[in-house]
Amino acid sequence: MRIPLSYVLKRIGFLVAVLYTAATINFLIPKLAPRDPVQELVNQKIASGGLTSEGAAEFRDSLRKLYGLDKPLWQQYVTYIWNTMRFDLGYSIVNYPVRVDFIIGQTVFWTLGFVGTSTILAFLIGTVVGALVGWSKTSKWFSWLMPPLAAFSAVPAFIIALVLIYFLAFKLKAFPLRGGYSATVVKDWSSTEFLLDVAHHAILPALSMLLVSVGGWALGMRSMMVTVEGQDYITFAEAKGLKGRRIFFRYALRNTLLPQVTSLAMQLGLIVSGASLVETMFSYPGIGNRLGAAIAALDYPVIYGIVFFLVVGIAVATLVVDLLYPLLDPRISYSGG
Repeated sequence: MRIPLSYVLKRIGFLVAVLYTAATINFLIPKLAPRDPVQELVNQKIASGGLTSEGAAEFRDSLRKLYGLDKPLWQQYVTYIWNTMRFDLGYSIVNYPVRVDFIIGQTVFWTLGFVGTSTILAFLIGTVVGALVGWSKTSKWFSWLMPPLAAFSAVPAFIIALVLIYFLAFKLKAFPLRGGYSATVVKDWSSTEFLLDVAHHAILPALSMLLVSVGGWALGMRSMMVTVEGQDYITFAEAKGLKGRRIFFRYALRNTLLPQVTSLAMQLGLIVSGASLVETMFSYPGIGNRLGAAIAALDYPVIYGIVFFLVVGIAVATLVVDLLYPLLDPRISYSGG
């Protein structure tokens, strides 16, 4: 099926409007904080002995001028929007002269690794289990899976992380307590030893996200499968004498996947926010942990950059799914607006 150009342009225009609105909100919210990030940094320098009180005023003024904080708010906003349009995220205040895009690049792959993997696995496991539970012709023992899955889905991921850390890492010492890799291992992405060590450190964070997410996928899929089973096309397929397995996969499961795929796109876009507390619990070097540190330190450029990166991820994922809807479900037309 060919995608009309007008449909694509309309969706791209909506994407641009969403990004502009999100960027504006992203700029304004940190400004509501009563603390001054430059003054906070100056105070830290004085407390650590790296700056004298006599030179504090000059240092503070130079920082404010460097980051444009000495200008009126509207000029800061115009500069921010212009730089964001050019994907110029600037420099970190706390870690100057490190660029924000460098910080994102150094941390995002850690998060994409364990959260992306756990999200995909939770989607696949939860979708299949929920479909089997909701399909009346499968074995009843599948229904016993729903209570524990529902219980896990009601518990915050960082609580699951605490339990896993205590029993599997602290008590059994089967997994590392913290970090993304061992201090005794040389960081070399071409080394098998390093990659295995990274995977070993990522198991508990990924497992905590998986246990929380899989129940939600299963519950949602079970509800949709129950509504589909009574549809006319299912009854007609059964009347034609088609095998139960074919009816389940080709007619029932396929027609209930659309809402699941939509949710998956949103979940992939929300990877950073969902992993922030889990990464903090494990001291994992991911982008969510870095965002939490930036918020605590009022590092405005890093906050702006990471949140905008998150918004772009959600918006692009939504756009891709929106374009693929008619391919996933022929009942949806591109001419629908």
